[in-house]
Amino acid sequence: MFDLVADIRRYPEFLPWVAAVRIREDDGQRIVADMSVGFRALRETFTSEVRLTRPRHVDVDYVSGPLKRLHNDWYFEPADNGGTLLRFSVDFEFRSRIFEKLAGAVFHEAFKRMVASFEARARELYGNSSRNATSVA
Repeated sequence: MFDLVADIRRYPEFLPWVAAVRIREDDGQRIVADMSVGFRALRETFTSEVRLTRPRHVDVDYVSGPLKRLHNDWYFEPADNGGTLLRFSVDFEFRSRIFEKLAGAVFHEAFKRMVASFEARARELYGNSSRNATSVA
């Protein structure tokens, strides 16, 4: 699961609204990447710094773009059933209050769709163990 999350280059293949990713730097432990996201005519690009602490933690900090701030953490722990317990947190703020209100109205549904996309990708890559998977979105 760590590898799935850390493989930022592949995000456009399975994540909704991710149109493109450009890696600026990658030394195996730190990645600086531009991600273009969009919906219909709206498209924005932002830059993030991603720190990889294999196999337990992916830490993402916002560098530049349309947001005021963004930070997220992915924590991976072995589960008793042989799978992986995944904890994810995200903290962000838009620069524009108007955009924040618009996005806030659909954020929960968008988040659920993103989680479902990661779960589907995991099943595609690692097989179906959905009987042991639980999502809270």
